[in-house]
Amino acid sequence: MAMEPPSNYQKYGVPFYVAAWAPDVRKSQPRDQDDDDDDQSKSQTETESAQSHPNQNHVVLAGGGGEGRSGVPNAILVAQFDPASVSLSHQPVAKLDTGSDLPYRMAVHPGGDGLICSFPNSCRWFEWDEESSEDPKLGLKQSDRVLDQLVDVGQQLALAFNKEGSVLAAGGEDGKLRVFKWPSMEIILNEAQAHTTVKQLDFSPDGKFLVSLGSSGPGRVWDITSSTVAASLPPEKDEVFCACRFSLISDGNYILYIADKSGSIVTWNTTTWKRIGSKTIARDIICAFDVSADGKLLACGTTQGDLVIVNSTRMRIQKVVKKAHLGFVTALSFSRDSRALASASLDSSARVSTLEDEKKTGGLNIWIVLFIILVAIAAYFLNNPEKLPSFNS
Repeated sequence: MAMEPPSNYQKYGVPFYVAAWAPDVRKSQPRDQDDDDDDQSKSQTETESAQSHPNQNHVVLAGGGGEGRSGVPNAILVAQFDPASVSLSHQPVAKLDTGSDLPYRMAVHPGGDGLICSFPNSCRWFEWDEESSEDPKLGLKQSDRVLDQLVDVGQQLALAFNKEGSVLAAGGEDGKLRVFKWPSMEIILNEAQAHTTVKQLDFSPDGKFLVSLGSSGPGRVWDITSSTVAASLPPEKDEVFCACRFSLISDGNYILYIADKSGSIVTWNTTTWKRIGSKTIARDIICAFDVSADGKLLACGTTQGDLVIVNSTRMRIQKVVKKAHLGFVTALSFSRDSRALASASLDSSARVSTLEDEKKTGGLNIWIVLFIILVAIAAYFLNNPEKLPSFNS
């Protein structure tokens, strides 16, 4: 008899290439002027919204079968995650068919404006469509807005917003890197030969730098202010860089992680742009990578469908989910509160793994060990009372 899949794992009939958490849409909606008169009331309202509003528990997934008559749809889906029961909705709460065009890459605007998807020849902008009811559901609709600067530019393999959502970067299959002000789409950087093919992009937390990776060779760090190359990040030996993420560290500064396909993670100093070190995390090929917003956890997805969660402080494996997916992992995304990790695969499955329990109980291990030791000591003296020390004078 086949085992029932866990409630935090669902198959939606679409091979997935990307996954991301939806932002709190209500925060991006226009506010009345009266709301600005009472900062305390506004803060309280936002706190209550953050605790109760279901938009914060939606995962956006995109993919499909591409062109042809495979019968596999191309679509963008929205699934709802329930933290209380640790479960994903059995069916997507919203599904937007994209016809014969495959949504291959995606970037969600951090302010809740919407999201951008790359298709075989152009990029399109989508807006959130929230149903007004007692149990509101979050949907998507294609915007009337056309991103003229990203029409007929070929397949874009990487898309990224900076933290504030004021800058958008797009990297193409043709090796071209474009960086725009958002939402004006005024060009900031236009580099025709950034790489042979641009595969990965990520902004530094302060938005000053953008790191880019190609299909091989060194990574590059771009100074957004001057629109120039700030540093080159060369691989060593047989390294093939496959993913990159900036991350905050305890002193308020940030570092850069670059994942190597062979299973290691390289750490870089973001002042000198020199290597700090390298740590082997997985035995299998890494095909997806992400860093939590608080910088405490790293996540790797492998070609075997495993998820590997790493504590960034000691670069030690904290949790492994073996065979989290039947196919190789194509996308990873930490929730904004760093308590959950969404993952997706070409086997049409999505999963949300909770991390809060590990964070809360990780520090209790020493108390459990001490308790076991004390119980063992008590049991020893109960069985050997003559061994008890005598305090009689």
